[in-house]
Amino acid sequence: MAKINSKVTVLAFERKIDISDAYLWQTNSQKENALKEPVIVREKSVRGTISNRLKNAIASNPAKLDAEIEKANLQRVDAAFLNEDCDTLIASFTCKILPFTGKPSVCNNQDFQAALEETVAQYKQEQGFAELAKRYAINLINARWLWRNRIGAESITVTIKNGEDTLTFNQARDISLNDFDFESPDLTKLAAWIEAGFNGKAFTLLQVEAQANIGNGQDVFPSQELVLDTGKNKSKILYTVGREQNQAGIHSQKIGNAIRTIDNWYPNAAFPIAAEPYGAVTTLGTAYRQPKDKQDFYSLFDPWIKEGKAPKKDEQHYVIAILIRGGVFGESGKE
Repeated sequence: MAKINSKVTVLAFERKIDISDAYLWQTNSQKENALKEPVIVREKSVRGTISNRLKNAIASNPAKLDAEIEKANLQRVDAAFLNEDCDTLIASFTCKILPFTGKPSVCNNQDFQAALEETVAQYKQEQGFAELAKRYAINLINARWLWRNRIGAESITVTIKNGEDTLTFNQARDISLNDFDFESPDLTKLAAWIEAGFNGKAFTLLQVEAQANIGNGQDVFPSQELVLDTGKNKSKILYTVGREQNQAGIHSQKIGNAIRTIDNWYPNAAFPIAAEPYGAVTTLGTAYRQPKDKQDFYSLFDPWIKEGKAPKKDEQHYVIAILIRGGVFGESGKE
């Protein structure tokens, strides 16, 4: 392969795992033929206490501290919880797997595009999508995508439909979030569906549903909206979806982040993180793939495509996972 010396200033990929928002419902697992009802987002007003760090001048003066504590911390917030006669949270969404050939949605360097498609074709022939498909499948069946709702559940059952076929995983709560060692015939079948979708051999639209037993009347945790308008009169706004008024939901982006939490190939990995160009985990304020270590996406991607220097097998999986994720990866034309 001839080296490509010119820059690629315009390069973008469309995502190949297309996720819908999740709709949150509730039911009573103890009642036969119980109806499924939407989880409703409600507003409530609370009087909180002062708990933030105070200036030393206030914290060290008992009188000033008492005066500060007496101030009412009034808040209007959204909340979601099960009805008193419901003990089970139901969350459902769809996941479409699109064919991946390595062809970008836009690229202003035809030599680079040809080299890219050739490289991906070689990856498909030598490695295939089996490893990535298995990891995505595990994150579907272990209900990682329920986030905080998963933590407080006694048990979780995940059901996945693909056309007329249905797979049921009754012990989703017991499948580890820290590795990808789980094996089962149904997992193998689900991974094969995903792999067929990437290879363009089948139209793969998965209908995913989780039933989590969290207890009667317990709190539910939908996505929380980012409040950019400081004039809002509520300090917490929860995401709502669907035709039902104020039905709770989870952002498609949040579910997608959970499904692509497959990267445990980064240096000194202790747990999987979402496939990101710099291994960014915003909740920890850390980038686990530093450019100085030459383990970030661009340090692996550019030599592989431009110079034909293939990275290690695991690093190839990581690079392809980023391309499946999608995004804009063009180089700056000013440097």
